[in-house]
This record gives sequence, structure tokens and C-alpha cells, in this order.
Amino acid sequence: MATRVIVYGGKGALGSTLVNHFKSKDWFVCSIDLVENPDAHHNVVVKGATLEEQAANVNKEMEAAAESGKFDALFCVAGGWAGGDAGNPSFIKNTDLMMKQSIWTSVISANVASQHLKEGGLLTLTGAEPCLQGTSFMIGYGLSKAAVHQLTASLAQKNSGLPEGAVVHCILPKTLDTPMNRKFMANADFSTWTPMSYVAEMFTNWTENPSSRHPNGALVKILTKDNVTEQTLV
Repeated sequence: MATRVIVYGGKGALGSTLVNHFKSKDWFVCSIDLVENPDAHHNVVVKGATLEEQAANVNKEMEAAAESGKFDALFCVAGGWAGGDAGNPSFIKNTDLMMKQSIWTSVISANVASQHLKEGGLLTLTGAEPCLQGTSFMIGYGLSKAAVHQLTASLAQKNSGLPEGAVVHCILPKTLDTPMNRKFMANADFSTWTPMSYVAEMFTNWTENPSSRHPNGALVKILTKDNVTEQTLV
């Protein structure tokens, strides 16, 4: 039976890369996002104004995708970035957006995984390496990613609600090499940016080879220097 995976944020830059990569391996790919990804085998389009409404919508729409069986892995790569200190006119607005893009999506992913992940399956969430410390210039982003780090630790504990033997990891990239990042940071040192293809291959390895996974609940820093990327644990 083909490997079955879910990509939450499947129409974003990293999510689209994952969908195409997994599909090239003849895996069944379900995309969850605000819009459809036509390259995915199945799409769940998120609707609703509140966290509760979005979760109810996703869970209902997942019923059709789950008819053929449970999933080997769920990769939550939804998110975004907005800056601002506490005095910034957009501070509250941006913090609300960051919570929706990072915390809501991670919480819904955990809920979906609790129902549709196989025993021994894999759940990955997306944190951020800079948010292991204070982020005064992007407070909303920092607190949202820190919450994802904490969620990972909670899900890794016994009786967290995830299937038996399931493993959760949180990846902490510094800067991913995306078209949007290149557009807004055109003068940056790209040799320190992590290729999206690296993340795709890393997820593939974790899915296909459970022994390659880190300890349950790991916060995995993904840092690139001189075009060489390494994984280190927090």
C-alpha cells in the first residue's frame, strides 16, 4: 500500500515543494490549506473565522480522505511572518495573524493526527530557531513559534492523545530559501539559507526510516552554512 501523508499548508512555498516531492515518490498526498493545491491527490480547504470553526471544517472534510485508511505522516508547514515590537501600530493585528497562521494550524494538525495518523506515525510541526530567545522586533511571531515548541513537548508526553508509538518533531529552520524570502532579502547571504528540497528529503527519510527519527518531542534546528545543512537538537 502506498505511503499516505498529509501536508498542512500544502499550497505555500514549502508545502508545494513537499506535495510535488512526495507525489514523485508515488505517495498519496492530502493537502490542507486555505486554497486547493491541484497537484495533491486530495484537498481539504480550510474555512471558518474561529479556531473551533476551522477545526470542525477540517475534521469533517478529512472524512473523505480517510476512507482509504490512516496516514503515515502529517507535516504542518503552514505559517507566515510579520514583525513589530509592542509599540508598533500593527502589533496587535500582526500578533493575531501569527497566532492564526502558526498556533491554530499546529493545534488543528495535532487534532487531525490524533484521529488519522497510524500507530507509529510521524507528526511534524514548524517552529523557528530565532524564537528560542527573545524576539523584540517580531514579538507576535516569536510568541507564536514558542507556543508551537511547547505544543511539541506536550504532544510527546504519554497520554497526549496521539496514536500509540507516534513521534512528534518540531523543525526549527533559521531561513528557508523561498521565492518570497529572496524577493524581500535580495542582498542576503543565500549560502546560509536552507533549501526546501533538503526539508523534503529529511521528511522522506523520517517517514520511510523510523530509526532515523530523533527522540520523541525533539526540537530540530536546521542550520545551513556555506551551503551545507545540518540538524542539531535543542
